[in-house]
Amino acid sequence: MNDWITLFTRNDIEHLAVALGVFAVAFLLLTSVRSVVVNRLAKFAPLTDNHWDDTLLEVARATRRFALLALSLMFGLRMLEVPDRLDRLLDKGMVLVFILQVGLWVQAALQAWLLRRQKSSQENNNAQLQTNLSMMRWGMQLVLWTVVTLMVLDNLGFNITTLVASLGIGGVAVALAVQNILGDLFASLSISLDKPFLVGDFIVVDNLSGTVKHVGLKTTRIQSITGEEVVVANNDLLKSRIRNYKRMQERRIVFRFGLTYDTPTETLRQVPDKVKAIIDGLDNARFDRAHFAALGESSLDFEVVYYMTVADYGPYMDTQQQINLALMDMAQALGTGFAFPTRTLHLALPEGQSLALAPAAAD
Repeated sequence: MNDWITLFTRNDIEHLAVALGVFAVAFLLLTSVRSVVVNRLAKFAPLTDNHWDDTLLEVARATRRFALLALSLMFGLRMLEVPDRLDRLLDKGMVLVFILQVGLWVQAALQAWLLRRQKSSQENNNAQLQTNLSMMRWGMQLVLWTVVTLMVLDNLGFNITTLVASLGIGGVAVALAVQNILGDLFASLSISLDKPFLVGDFIVVDNLSGTVKHVGLKTTRIQSITGEEVVVANNDLLKSRIRNYKRMQERRIVFRFGLTYDTPTETLRQVPDKVKAIIDGLDNARFDRAHFAALGESSLDFEVVYYMTVADYGPYMDTQQQINLALMDMAQALGTGFAFPTRTLHLALPEGQSLALAPAAAD
């Protein structure tokens, strides 16, 4: 306060008026220049194919009024006789404003670059890049503002070496208190690096089935097959067994069917070849084997294995439906049928006795 009183007592009204005028003119000029640059770049950037002007536009928009106000104030005070201590304080404050403004410029440039990469990944359907970008955005901003904070503290006179050491000791206690949150953060990093799944993949986790919509720092959002969005903690997700159907190249199908016990042996020998002919005649299906596998309790059981050369579930069900209908036609053509659970009851009486039936009651 004494420094500000000294400032006004050392300078007369004329110098104060000049300083105020310089401050006002500088602020109006700087804000006008910012508006002109932003408007020109906004019109020019969409007309070019390069990305430098787009980045410059975002950087210009990130220029804050508090920085322009501080710069204008410095210009005005240069017109006055300022006490040494106040001059040093103002210089230090100007450096702080400059550090914060540079941090905002760098953040704007990084966000413009990440947004450009995100649009490119969406156009190219690059799910892996989309997953990594969310991790990169968080990591870059954390590093940037950590550096800015340390520079501000160093400019204010703090011994950041001691501060970093003390933060390391205190960080252990904080880590123990928020270990669940940190576990999810490290799990998100593991998902980004190891890539067990990507945005857009269809996965099954325990009893949950759905499409991955977003991988965040703490949670992953999955659009379930029933329509609702399910939010799962990243740490819990990696502790579970994840089945990623998006990466399945082929689908192996095993199924059985049973014929009745009165089917002739010669007919049974024909069945594997008939099944092979059915599957070979279908698109996206590759026959593997068909065998008379077992004598069941009420049926003669055949086991069939084939592969779908496309992984989607819809084509698999269409193919299986065609096979089932063709098997029914085959059974009719061979003069046999599909078995269903039956039991035959044999009654044995002691030798010399016969089963006597009671006469029906007269009306």
